[in-house]
Amino acid sequence: MNQLDFNAFVVSQKNDKFISEIKSIKQPKLEDGKVLISVKYSSLNYKDALSASGNRGVTREYPFVPGIDAAGTVIESSCDKLSKGDEVIVTGYDLGMNTFGGFGEVIHVPTEWVVSLPNNLSLEDSMMLGTAGLTAAACIDSILMNDNFLKPVAVSGASGGVGSIAISILSKLHISATAISSKKESEDFLKGLGAENIIFLDDYCKNDCRPLDKSVFSNAIDAVGGEILSRLISQVERHGVITCCGNVNSHILNTTVFPFILRGITLKGIDSAESSIDYKSYLWSKLASEWKVDLHKSTKIIALDELSLEIDKILAGKQIGRVLIKHNI
Repeated sequence: MNQLDFNAFVVSQKNDKFISEIKSIKQPKLEDGKVLISVKYSSLNYKDALSASGNRGVTREYPFVPGIDAAGTVIESSCDKLSKGDEVIVTGYDLGMNTFGGFGEVIHVPTEWVVSLPNNLSLEDSMMLGTAGLTAAACIDSILMNDNFLKPVAVSGASGGVGSIAISILSKLHISATAISSKKESEDFLKGLGAENIIFLDDYCKNDCRPLDKSVFSNAIDAVGGEILSRLISQVERHGVITCCGNVNSHILNTTVFPFILRGITLKGIDSAESSIDYKSYLWSKLASEWKVDLHKSTKIIALDELSLEIDKILAGKQIGRVLIKHNI
């Protein structure tokens, strides 16, 4: 491999099957308006697993290199605001969807996708957070607009990336969090994050879902959608905020207007991937300061050649916490 080649986790289609392998790729030439970045860390998200399994709704053409998150140093830039050696973060937009992503050692992306690494945050820290952390931060930012936390905040999908980071941040802010999870083996993990209460899915869904139930939560962060979101909508108290950022449970929502017109609740969709670069910069500054949490105990660090196993786990719903990919281990 010459010095302008780099290793990447490449997904290819062969007949009706999608296979992955570590391959050497030639580094692209810098184009106008873009930046070349040497990727030091990436992270594994559900969207990455979909891309790696051949989901055309995520990635249109193969061979492809997934990875919607990347952190590293600038190799070469076509704009004055970025210089060689600068430490930077790229999350979302088209990265890892139809633009080769962070599962490769080099990315070539538009300069307007790039955020400078904030002070007090390492490249490793930033990818322990990644898109999941940015999404959790956007959810926290939204519910903090409602200054009423007399009752706990519900967090669904609590053992996953968004949920686990949201609980960690809420705990740091001394806001009571109730974790909702399908994984009974995650109880100690969730307590360690700071969850004050834990409800397992079988118990949460054992009774019929009412259009308007007893209010037990001040606000809610929902990362799974479907029936769980329907129940949360009916259980959040007057003027509460519910953020919605996932549909692993289902994309279908069954509810009524009653919680909205009788309690005045707000259902807010969170799309951190396509947020403005200014808003992303704001969230990263929060994650590097008041909302900074230590995720080392809840993060597994792997090499590129260990990625396939972790992708299988996340697709099977067995992943707990975060997975960090470290290049050149």
